[in-house]
Amino acid sequence: MRILFAASEAYPLIKTGGLADVAAALPVALAARGIDARLIMPAYPQVFDTAKDVTYTATLGEALGGHLVRLFAARMPTTGLPLYLVDCPALYARAGGPYTDDNGADWPDNHLRFGVLSHAAAVIAAGSAGVPWRADILHANDWQTGLAPAYLRFAGAPNTRSVFTIHNMRYQGLFPESVLAELELPRIAFSMEGMEFHGQLSMLKAGLAFADRITTVSPTYAEEIKLAEFGYGMEGLLYARRRDLTGVLNGVDYAAWSPQTDTLISAPYSASDLAGKARCKAMLQSELGLATDATAPLLAMVTRLTEQKGIDLVVGALPRLLANGAQVAILGAGEAEWERTLTSLPFAPGRVATRIGYSELLAHRFIAGADLFLMPSRFEPCGLTQMYAMRYGTLPIVRRTGGLADTVDEVRILANGTVTGTGFLFDAPEPDALAEAAARGMDLFADKPSWRLAQRAAMQQDFSWARAAEDFAWIYKVLAPHGEAGDDKMRGEAA
Repeated sequence: MRILFAASEAYPLIKTGGLADVAAALPVALAARGIDARLIMPAYPQVFDTAKDVTYTATLGEALGGHLVRLFAARMPTTGLPLYLVDCPALYARAGGPYTDDNGADWPDNHLRFGVLSHAAAVIAAGSAGVPWRADILHANDWQTGLAPAYLRFAGAPNTRSVFTIHNMRYQGLFPESVLAELELPRIAFSMEGMEFHGQLSMLKAGLAFADRITTVSPTYAEEIKLAEFGYGMEGLLYARRRDLTGVLNGVDYAAWSPQTDTLISAPYSASDLAGKARCKAMLQSELGLATDATAPLLAMVTRLTEQKGIDLVVGALPRLLANGAQVAILGAGEAEWERTLTSLPFAPGRVATRIGYSELLAHRFIAGADLFLMPSRFEPCGLTQMYAMRYGTLPIVRRTGGLADTVDEVRILANGTVTGTGFLFDAPEPDALAEAAARGMDLFADKPSWRLAQRAAMQQDFSWARAAEDFAWIYKVLAPHGEAGDDKMRGEAA
């Protein structure tokens, strides 16, 4: 089976969030199952610089507003995954990030930048790009490739089906109705049943409306987005398509996130030998200017600085956390208001440390060196960091929502001394609720025998991509034109 995986970013070529980790790992896990999986993404300058074996493949002609588009074949630098790079210097060769300029403002031509990516994905998947390969399934991700299923549908490609994965409903790719002509989409596409959303064109809604199958990144989030609180106005469409909607939990790349082999942390360790974790904690405390105290519970947070991620809850809970003897370390970048707040916290440097910006090196060191990991998201489609933390024996403190609810179980000490669970959960998005969950974590930290049992249980959890790849392989098989697509009963059960 042939799968074209379309995404706007992929680690280590370019990364702004969890989508990059998914795009790097899921196609590789699919390939391990014997699937011919290939990734298509924009040829940003840093991608050209980092990808391996880059070779000109074809000219796709003048697409969407007369932009000349070329296609290059390449491979991922670490895994060798086959890549298609969509080259259009007028759209992609610029300073700044993949979605915004150096000042954080959205590129005004994002509709064209990602329209070109979506169009290229559709024509390659359909086998009409002059490339000796086509896809059975085009797998698009988030609003940046939401137009791909629409282009595929209107091109009339009977031998290619589409899957659209929602990583976060909040980001919808909204543009004025006037861009429809630039995107070379038929007027019929702009309707309530299509990509029209309150008078605007929504690339996210295009994926939801035109894909043959919809997935999202955890089973609980698949249920939540059918409700007004989480659906951002599209809950009606999602409910109508509920039989085509499946939640598949994201996985973890344990080749990159394992304390036994991680070269970015101060010392290796494992569930059977945690001595290295103590060294990681001491080194992190020293590096951040915190008091080097093995008995003080160290709580870490690695995050985007937005209210979605609950940074306001952490700031509000800090007095109680510190009063209970905690140290707190925060690594993140995001909204300017929260960056300013964190750099001016009125607490002693030996108790609280903040680092503004994102560093892959520091992310690994924060997760390895901390005892407890703060992830109090208001909503969290899946979340990967809590799964990374568990593998590192850093017990997560999470709000019971989305993928956090699917991956973290409350720690309990049974009458016979057995310890079950992997973290600490709370419900109300309030600082006091977070502080109470953290207090349970710090109480367990003081009970060293029980703490070690909980650590080892967390480290032995398996969230590998092999499980997600198995689920997607089944979805593809049922969906593909030549697959075993006639079993409607099985489809209903999967939904």
